[in-house]
Amino acid sequence: MRSLTLFFTFCLSAISSSQAQTFNFSLDGRDRQAQLLTPADIYTKEKGYGFDFVNIVKESTLIDAKFKKEDRGTSPTAPFFLSVNVPDGNYKVTVTLGNKKVAGNTVVRAESRRLFVEDLQTKKGEFKTFSFIVNKRNTDIWGNDKNGEFKVIDRVKIKDREKSKLNWDDKLTVEITGEAPACSSIAIEPASANTPTLFLCGNSTVVDQDFEPWTSWGQIFTNWMDDRVAVANYAESGESAGSFISQNRLKKILSLAKEGDYIFVEFGHNDQKAKAAGSGAWYDFSRNLKIFIDEARAKKATIVFVTPTQRRQFDDNNRIKETHGDYPDAMRAVAKREGVPVIELHDMTRTFFETLGVEDSKHSLVHYPANTYPGQDKKLEDNTHFNPYGAYEISKMVVMGIRQLNLPVASHIRPDFQPFDPARPDSFTTFHWVKGPFTEATKPDGN
Repeated sequence: MRSLTLFFTFCLSAISSSQAQTFNFSLDGRDRQAQLLTPADIYTKEKGYGFDFVNIVKESTLIDAKFKKEDRGTSPTAPFFLSVNVPDGNYKVTVTLGNKKVAGNTVVRAESRRLFVEDLQTKKGEFKTFSFIVNKRNTDIWGNDKNGEFKVIDRVKIKDREKSKLNWDDKLTVEITGEAPACSSIAIEPASANTPTLFLCGNSTVVDQDFEPWTSWGQIFTNWMDDRVAVANYAESGESAGSFISQNRLKKILSLAKEGDYIFVEFGHNDQKAKAAGSGAWYDFSRNLKIFIDEARAKKATIVFVTPTQRRQFDDNNRIKETHGDYPDAMRAVAKREGVPVIELHDMTRTFFETLGVEDSKHSLVHYPANTYPGQDKKLEDNTHFNPYGAYEISKMVVMGIRQLNLPVASHIRPDFQPFDPARPDSFTTFHWVKGPFTEATKPDGN
């Protein structure tokens, strides 16, 4: 039986004043000083580390039958989840991929399906090492109370469905998967306190989606950033700029933001549905955007606006209909008045959809015949929410927007990122995505 070995030490977290564990996992036994971790070492809160979601995977409807309890630590190409209990903060994760006995094709994701390493090929006996920063959080908001005591002063008001999201639990979870996953070691340690954080604010087009086939650009965007910057995706399905503020999501970000950080803001899809007095693009929406600006600048963070992604709705001339009313223009107007840089995702996604055309653009969204996924007894026809291919392409547009604006954070774009033009998208016919083990037929909130 192949063994998983574990070595850990303690160090002071750069993010909080509490202690955090630094783990080093070695799957091939090269670290002779390490403590043995067997397939029986399943994650528990008391233990604080181990293979995770073993029973959940076994009992759920699986996309990938390779996720089986009996494979944990015994097969050289079995995918797995590994979790460690750590405080809130940014963590540097270093993975060494490869295997002494077999060739590998490995994908690494973390937390709620954030992509960090895609389709990495290794020959038999070949090892490659990659590092990236994972942001881990829970709902607690820390600050000084009226007596000056530093304590939990509030919490994010998450929805019931969010309570099971990996993004909001007390552990950091790494997913090792792929066509033939080969992982030699995983090291997790607190990132430097000076690590810039890119906070993402938005709705279901931005959020880290937990279930196949729903995917948003925020969880692919991590794949394009180097190991000197963190991406903290606070977006959630169904959110407007106003609800994001009222649910303390912005308050949580502000409790952590520091000089050198970025706050990216994409709203508009759900804001336009408000019908109450005072709602609208030029009043409530514009006012809420101004709150984001003022609060970000008070923390000396850089605020960046991202205009909303288009909906897939074509007119009789095969051109995208403008379904967002005045909201993109209102965002542009506030940005111009306040000197905020704008990434024109609204325009880029229009070009993207029109380039693909009426029928082929369906391949970028959640359009699937019935029974494509387990438990999906009805066809899916969603013209707002992206699938992995669509999210992958949209994430590249955001990266290009950063470059075009010449933002300082552009220095953290990975050197292997290739320039992207939405008028010349990657082919959906050759796009490759290794599905996660969990699927959901119910569409996310928002449209």
